[in-house]
Amino acid sequence: MRKLDQRGMAAFEFCLVAVPLFTLMFAIFDLGRYAITMQSLRTLANAGARTWMINDCYVNNVMTKSSPTCSGDPLPSAAAKKAVAPMLGGLSPTLNTTSGASALTVTASLPSFNMLMPIWGTALNAPSASTTIPF
Repeated sequence: MRKLDQRGMAAFEFCLVAVPLFTLMFAIFDLGRYAITMQSLRTLANAGARTWMINDCYVNNVMTKSSPTCSGDPLPSAAAKKAVAPMLGGLSPTLNTTSGASALTVTASLPSFNMLMPIWGTALNAPSASTTIPF
């Protein structure tokens, strides 16, 4: 019986293993990036809500039992946002405030964030987090 030629088998086996290995590594890296971004946005929304609670907009209105009418960005400067959420890097998050019938909601969003791996689609692009302050 004749012996088969084994040249190139190691390269072929490496290709079979490398594709799923690198796909898994980049997927884990991408999900970690998303988790850090979501945590930073939650921290930023909490800091914005805390700023509204400390400011006259919220405290005086709640003490007089009237609905607070806070609007706009509680942390208007980019430096203040960077100090609260430094892990966002060069990305610029937005903070919005909405007043409802019984709560004040501060929402932090990052519309410029995109996932690197195309396997996620667009479901995880532009993450946002919000904090609600009841009154």
